[in-house]
Amino acid sequence: MFNPENPLLKLYATLIGWVLLGFLLGRTLPKSASKYLGLVLFWFGVPLLIVASLRGRDLSGSIWIAPVTAWIAIAVGAAFAWIWIDLGLGDERLKRISRGLQSVEGGSLTQDTSWSNPTQGSFLLAMMVGNTGYMGFPVILTLVGQEYFAWALLFDLLGSTLGAYGLGVAIAAHYGRSGEQQYEWWKPLTKAMLRNPALWSLIIGLSIRNLQLPQIAEQALGILSTPVIPASLIMIGMQLSQLSSLGKLRQSSVCLIIKMLLVPLVVGTGLMFFGITGAPRLALVLQMSMPPAFATIVIAQAYNLDRDLSVTALAFGSVGLLFTLPVWVWLFS
Repeated sequence: MFNPENPLLKLYATLIGWVLLGFLLGRTLPKSASKYLGLVLFWFGVPLLIVASLRGRDLSGSIWIAPVTAWIAIAVGAAFAWIWIDLGLGDERLKRISRGLQSVEGGSLTQDTSWSNPTQGSFLLAMMVGNTGYMGFPVILTLVGQEYFAWALLFDLLGSTLGAYGLGVAIAAHYGRSGEQQYEWWKPLTKAMLRNPALWSLIIGLSIRNLQLPQIAEQALGILSTPVIPASLIMIGMQLSQLSSLGKLRQSSVCLIIKMLLVPLVVGTGLMFFGITGAPRLALVLQMSMPPAFATIVIAQAYNLDRDLSVTALAFGSVGLLFTLPVWVWLFS
C-alpha cells in the first residue's frame, strides 16, 4: 500500500523533484549559472552543512572505520576494474591475431582498440570517484538520519575527496599522459587539501562540535545550512542538462555494475565481520553505491581521457541510483 511517509518514497520525491527543477533551469538559464551555484555551495554551503551536522555528535567508537571503508571500496573496485580491462584487452588481442591484424610477436594493440589508454583511465576513474557529497548527503540524511550523517561525512571527505584528487588524478595523468614520467602525484593532493573548504570545515566542526555557542549562532547555522541539500540537487540537475554525446554504453554499464552493485555488496557484507551492522553499515553501503561524480568529467577533460565514457557512466549511474537504492535498504537496513 502506498505510504507517503515511507522514507524511500520521500527520498524519491526529493531527488526527482529538485533534480528535475535543476534540469529545467539548466535548459533555460545560461550555462554559467550552474558554475556559480557550484562555487557558492563549494565555498559556503557545504562547509556550513558540515559544521552544523557535527554539532553535538558523538564520534567515539567505530566511526573512524568510515574513511578506511572508503579506501577499501576504492581498492576492491580498482581490482575488479583492472581484471575486466585485462580480460577485454586479452579478448581483443586474440581476435586481432585470429584475423591476421596483429602478429603474435607484436604484442600491442592498434590505435583503434576499444580499450585505449584514455578509455582505461576513464573506466578506472568513474569506478573510483563516487558522488558521495552532493548526491550522497541527501540520501544518507533521508534514509539513515542525522545521527549517522558524520559517518557519511568522513567517508566523503577523508575517502572519496582525497581519493579523487590524489590517486584519481595520478591515474588520470598516467593514462592521459602516457609519456610523462615525472608526474608528481602529491601536488594535486596538496592543493585539494589546502584549497578545499570542506576539509577545513571538517576540522573546525570537529573542534567546536561540543562547544556551547550563543543561541542566535546556533539558529543562524541551522537556517543557513537548510537550503544546501536542495541547492545541491538543483545543481546536479543543471549539470545533467548540459551533458551530451553519450557513448561507450557497454563499458559504462560494466563500470556501473562494479561501482554501484558489486563493490557495495562485497565490502558491505565484509563490514559485518568487523562488527559494523545496522544504520552505520547502511550509511557506508549507500555511500559506496553512489554514481560517478562530476569530478570524473572534469578530470577526464583536464587529462585527455575518454570523456564519452565519463559522461555516459555519470548520466546512467544517476538514473540507475533510483533502482539500486531499494536493494541496499532491503539488504542492509
